Amino acid sequence: MLVQAMAPREAMAASGPPAGTTGTPGTAAGQGPSARTTGPATLARAGPPAQVEVTGTAQRQETTMTAMKKAAREFLDYKRVAVTGVSRHPQGHGSNVVYKRLRERGYEVFAINPKADTVEGDRCYESLASVPGGVEAVVIGTRPETAETTMRECIELGIKHVWMHRGPGAGSVSESAALYGRRNGVTVIDGGCPCMYEPTADVGHKIARLVLSATGNVPRDV
Repeated sequence: MLVQAMAPREAMAASGPPAGTTGTPGTAAGQGPSARTTGPATLARAGPPAQVEVTGTAQRQETTMTAMKKAAREFLDYKRVAVTGVSRHPQGHGSNVVYKRLRERGYEVFAINPKADTVEGDRCYESLASVPGGVEAVVIGTRPETAETTMRECIELGIKHVWMHRGPGAGSVSESAALYGRRNGVTVIDGGCPCMYEPTADVGHKIARLVLSATGNVPRDV
């Protein structure tokens, strides 16, 4: 009988203090200077996590970055390409240079300009949606403030590859349009020119690529 009476006391001692308490065995939870508790009340005082506004370079980290050369190669693998901003007055318009180069290298290229019927001797289209059969990729050669409208149209049409043209100046790059495109699954090249990369490159554009890579106008990753 003595053994039976002692068994429960031995079992309690072996199990240690109840969960959520510290102290010497046998001391009631919450009693004495050594007793400590943790629980929902402690966690509640921590409050919600601070919200951090994501802007600038940090926004680019929201998406997986791709090396510029790889992105350019993938873009130029597509053969039905639209170029926006192709002008009836080609002097000084990089989009005209890109349009003619793609045409010369065997691409099926479509000029987009709602204010023109023909450019560079070819039919011009009012919008991306008006191109018969659609396109696979788009070069944006308009002012930056119109780039987001074009990006929205690309997303609506399911176009997943967009290149914002940029030479020495600001070019057609819009940070907000690039961010919007990336958040919607578009691979966006925000800078440089298709004429800087094979199979559409030339020596002059290759040299410009080296120079503008140092200034950041040609990104290293997109």
